Amino acid sequence: MNRLHHFSLNRREALRCLAGACCSLVSRAAAPERPNIVVIVSDDHGYADLSCYDHPKEISTPNIDRIARSGVRFTQGYVSAYVCAPTRAALMTGRYQQRFGFYTASDSRVGLPLSEITMADILRKHGYATGAFGKWHLGIRMPYHPINRGFDEFYGFLGHGAHDYFDLKRQPEDFQSIWRNDKVIDDSGYLTDNLGREAVNFVRKHRDRPFLLYLAFNAVHTPLQAPEQTLRKYDMGRRNRDIYLAMLEHEDRAVGMLLDELEKAGLARNTLVFFLSDNGGARNNASSNGVLRDYKHSVYEGGIRVPFMVSWPARLPAGTAFHEPVICMDILPTAAAAAGVPLPADRTYDGKNLLPYLTGEARGPVHEWLFWDGGEGKRAVRHGRWKLVDNFGKLELFDLEADVGEKNDLSGKHPEIVQRLRAALEEWCSKNAPRIRSGDELNPAPRRERRAGRDK
Repeated sequence: MNRLHHFSLNRREALRCLAGACCSLVSRAAAPERPNIVVIVSDDHGYADLSCYDHPKEISTPNIDRIARSGVRFTQGYVSAYVCAPTRAALMTGRYQQRFGFYTASDSRVGLPLSEITMADILRKHGYATGAFGKWHLGIRMPYHPINRGFDEFYGFLGHGAHDYFDLKRQPEDFQSIWRNDKVIDDSGYLTDNLGREAVNFVRKHRDRPFLLYLAFNAVHTPLQAPEQTLRKYDMGRRNRDIYLAMLEHEDRAVGMLLDELEKAGLARNTLVFFLSDNGGARNNASSNGVLRDYKHSVYEGGIRVPFMVSWPARLPAGTAFHEPVICMDILPTAAAAAGVPLPADRTYDGKNLLPYLTGEARGPVHEWLFWDGGEGKRAVRHGRWKLVDNFGKLELFDLEADVGEKNDLSGKHPEIVQRLRAALEEWCSKNAPRIRSGDELNPAPRRERRAGRDK
């Protein structure tokens, strides 16, 4: 009697659950399927060091090129800083990092202010699985750890910039070690390969729900280290360039592993994939910025214009190029729009949703103005074709449409343009927060210290 009664109740409950499930399936079918989102960041990657860009003959990146072939390659893709950590702060928040005092690489020792909302915070709140793999560089203490900034899973290191590629054992300081989620671990292998492995495993684990995968390589940042069997393939007559090329090959392979897994899982068509570098190529890793002037640590184009591309086969045209300036801050608003997720209304977002521009629904420039300020006397502003560079008070004006290599200073010929751009730059700077003082984000350094600072 009791058994039958118990069975009867479970049967009714099962029927109610089945009816609810059917309604849920109908609702999902009626709503557009949310895309997976993958953000891949290379480190100190030369502008000319992808074979889908104008490149030296020795460059071959067939897997990274797949992103450009299936989507859109930006010819004027920028980052918001000429060094890595501030760029990452802007990418994660969709905001100029100067709004919250994050100007230099050493500000990562304080961390991305806890008042900031990350891309992972936003997407996880709306049902996305979130994973970060690789270089964090946005805080070394636990409140700033990826697991506490919106990510469900983490494999990588916290800071500061470089990490040994082969020595993955516990280090004297935890922030120098490899972490899995909230624990320091011992690992082995070659770090770039491991990051590819972890990204693939994350896709396999979460293939049945939308996910955000943030894959932040430390390649091709120094130290210049590569497996010997790969290094033997290269003989350019420059040892550092050979190592760089071998490191790049492993990064390209890791990207290929991830793209292959997306295809194997049937997810490639509805996955929004971004690829970019965190700043221009560096002198000390033998990278090439092609025709662009200067390197990392510079507000000339070689320090801030980067390889940058996006793919979403379900929505975006394949094999195209976009020639208007875009910037790393655009990734978060674009990802949120693709996911149908609203941005928090309590703050200003400097990034723009790129989707209408990439599909042809919107015309004209994405950004009327772009600004740079590294907090140490190197600043720049771009408006249309014109770019004003301010290096410790020395002003130069360039017409980037006619002179992408910034060889011809036109400040003497166009003083009125110099004045207009300089006024815009000063106004923008005046509204930004003072630089975070290392070790205490609640008591930031005075503005004069930010101007005079010289972070390495």
